[in-house]
Amino acid sequence: MSPQKVPPPEQSKSPATEESWWLEAVKTVGLSLFLAFGIRTFVAEARFIPSGSMEPTLQIDDRLIVDKVSYRFRDPVRGDIVVFNPTPVLQDQGFQDAFIKRVIGLPGDQVSLENGEVYVNEQPLQESYVANGDDTSVQACGEEQTNIRPYLKDAVIIPEDQYLVLGDNRHNSYDGRCWGLVSRDKLVGRAVFRFWPFSRVGVISD
Repeated sequence: MSPQKVPPPEQSKSPATEESWWLEAVKTVGLSLFLAFGIRTFVAEARFIPSGSMEPTLQIDDRLIVDKVSYRFRDPVRGDIVVFNPTPVLQDQGFQDAFIKRVIGLPGDQVSLENGEVYVNEQPLQESYVANGDDTSVQACGEEQTNIRPYLKDAVIIPEDQYLVLGDNRHNSYDGRCWGLVSRDKLVGRAVFRFWPFSRVGVISD
């Protein structure tokens, strides 16, 4: 008689193996979430443009990458396009979402509006990015409707750690000439790259 074949023992995963698999999965998901949150919080984040206040430089629905690191190592410079959280004045007016504008006045600058132009330290600012070559005045602030005196009604000197920001679309931008300055701690970061639409992908510049 031939010997009977003994069936192989049933193959099964040990509880330790199953626990190890779940533990690795949790670690992987946790690390991914940490990296995603950390990058968005400390390094960079994506933003979209909801209005035409920065036309023609930025169009409605443009998608941007905002650099959140640079300003830890250097000060903002004139011409930077910055994203910032609402100032106390804007919060009092009911604004909650972040704004995006261009830095025009730096700490220590004297800024005024004269004959439709921006003057910085008594010199006219060359602004090739302004939509249609429009003039810059406080009329865009809607003073008649709000009864609020525009910030740039008269010449001002920018205090330390404060910045004056304006939109490139000067006839259609509610910006610093109307409500005042942005403190440095309100700055989220600098817009550096447009990744949508594909037809205009590239570094954001003047």
